Amino acid sequence: MPILLFRLNGVPADEADEVRALLDARHIDFYETQAGRWGISVAAIWLRDDDAEREEDARRLIDDYQQRRSESARADYAAQLQEGRAETLADRFRREPLRLLLYAAIILAIVYFTLAPFLHWR
Repeated sequence: MPILLFRLNGVPADEADEVRALLDARHIDFYETQAGRWGISVAAIWLRDDDAEREEDARRLIDDYQQRRSESARADYAAQLQEGRAETLADRFRREPLRLLLYAAIILAIVYFTLAPFLHWR
């Protein structure tokens, strides 16, 4: 039975490309499935049946890659914070005020309809 190695739903293209390159470099035989026309299927990288003994090696390889990528992203964000280049909520509000106001209105509506049955307005 095929083994799911790496889900591709919501993964940036560069990360997916790097995972593919890592597996290719180690000569790990894999294949991909797409999310399909409506995006309801599993977009993923799978290990072939006949290469199941390489599962541990492949998982360790992907885990190490994701750890390095996470550390790199955190270091980049910390550098942006120190340099004052990190995007803040105020920056987003200046760039897209209507979107932020719409999200706030939706959140308030959800809170209202969630709590309204428990509140008595007398």
